[in-house]
Amino acid sequence: MSILIIIILFTLVFASLLYHLLSGPAHRLPPGPRGWPILGNLPQLGPKPHQTLHALSKAHGPLFLLRLGSVDVVVAASAAVAAAFLRQHDAIFSNRPPNSGAEHIAYNYQDLVFAPYGPRWRHLRKLCSLHLFSSKALDDLRPIREQEIQRLTRSLLVGRPVNLGEAVNVCATNALARATVGWRVFVGEGEDTAAEEFKEMVLEIMKLAGVFNIGDFVPGIGWMDLQGVVGKMKKLHKRMDAFLDKLINEHKRGSGGRDLLSVLVSLKDDEGEDEANKLSHTEIKALLLNLFTAGTDTTSSTVEWALAELIRHPTLLHKAQQELDNVVGRQRLVSETDLPNLPFLQAIIKETFRLHPSTPLSLPRISSEPCEINGYYIPKNATLLVNVWAIARDPAVWSDPLEFKPERFMPGGEKANVDVKGNDFEVIPFGAGRRICAGMSLGLRMVQFMTATLVHGFEWGLPEGVNAEKLDMEESYGLTLQRKVPLTVQPIPRLVRGAYEVVEC
Repeated sequence: MSILIIIILFTLVFASLLYHLLSGPAHRLPPGPRGWPILGNLPQLGPKPHQTLHALSKAHGPLFLLRLGSVDVVVAASAAVAAAFLRQHDAIFSNRPPNSGAEHIAYNYQDLVFAPYGPRWRHLRKLCSLHLFSSKALDDLRPIREQEIQRLTRSLLVGRPVNLGEAVNVCATNALARATVGWRVFVGEGEDTAAEEFKEMVLEIMKLAGVFNIGDFVPGIGWMDLQGVVGKMKKLHKRMDAFLDKLINEHKRGSGGRDLLSVLVSLKDDEGEDEANKLSHTEIKALLLNLFTAGTDTTSSTVEWALAELIRHPTLLHKAQQELDNVVGRQRLVSETDLPNLPFLQAIIKETFRLHPSTPLSLPRISSEPCEINGYYIPKNATLLVNVWAIARDPAVWSDPLEFKPERFMPGGEKANVDVKGNDFEVIPFGAGRRICAGMSLGLRMVQFMTATLVHGFEWGLPEGVNAEKLDMEESYGLTLQRKVPLTVQPIPRLVRGAYEVVEC
């Protein structure tokens, strides 16, 4: 086996050298660091690629080229360059490159996130937009979100430290599940164990999906699975697939018919429905996989980052609580309808998305044809990575870019008119262009609502021996940006007791 591997590697080196000798540099490519034979720049990415690429952009500029194995990868590390790709040339970069995560976890590209751009993708997105993410759907499902957040506040009245990320994740998952499949997935006996197992699966998916798998970039050696990534993906897929099958089977035993899964199943079973619009059982599971991964962990991790920053900055926390007390009072919990009247709270959320974007590197895209960006030639089939994390730390755009300063988004601040919805490329936590996050409207509302409720409803203490000013803010890289050390906090109620009662709907 070892001799075979050596022969394969030698052949690949020879083929790579021959290709470059014959092709020659016919175009002005973006600058970039020198790489290794065969692997190119793969070994240089390190455990936190978004930080590594940020450092490389300082040396090579806001648009630079990497060679990952045999794949050309262009990196956009400034707002202007990102806009050139995702606004001026968005049509060219509307597809995803091949990758093992989409193949082995996302049902071989049958989902929404990794599906090829075209009629099928548009149909899936339209279904989600109509039944989950439209203004009408969001308003219709508001009582569900409010009830689940009330349950969250009740769960925090335990008088002991809690893992905030886990508690918020249960809330986000149950709110999404009730809208998607019609009931809470974590309830009653064994709730803590089931929720912990689900969160662990989602985190593992995000971690594996964020790995730069050598087999995706070096042809001919994928079967060896040198990093063991594909094997882990296949095992994890079986676990998640069993979870989704259970959801669908439970759904068949009875549903109110207002949830997304009811709509998808009705399309599948409707004999009069156009075949082009029908979804297979696998496609339904792939769509649910997207919703339950992208729609839960990203929300809970952002709320966790926001609370950590406010605990580190007690003056900002107190200011936010004052705003909430003035608008809402202390006799009830905040409601979703209060959110437009809370500009400082909204500024806190924007600043959290800036410093701690849920997806530090945008999901990759691939060019369908060559184009020119900033005077550089971008070849066909080049992979595009937008370093969202680096763009939001650009000192040419942001004053004190490493400081948590929500006031920059307030009237009179340096970025008072900037939003996070893909229009202003200085901060694009949901991406931009055609493949912007489909669930942006729901995700933004949930993050705002949960953060407002936690800030309004509680004072926040830390375990003994933990200093707020020295709270560990280290990142753990994956497809989503997690805290390396989960946030353990002591919630102390600050409203009247009756404010925490759950109103059934």
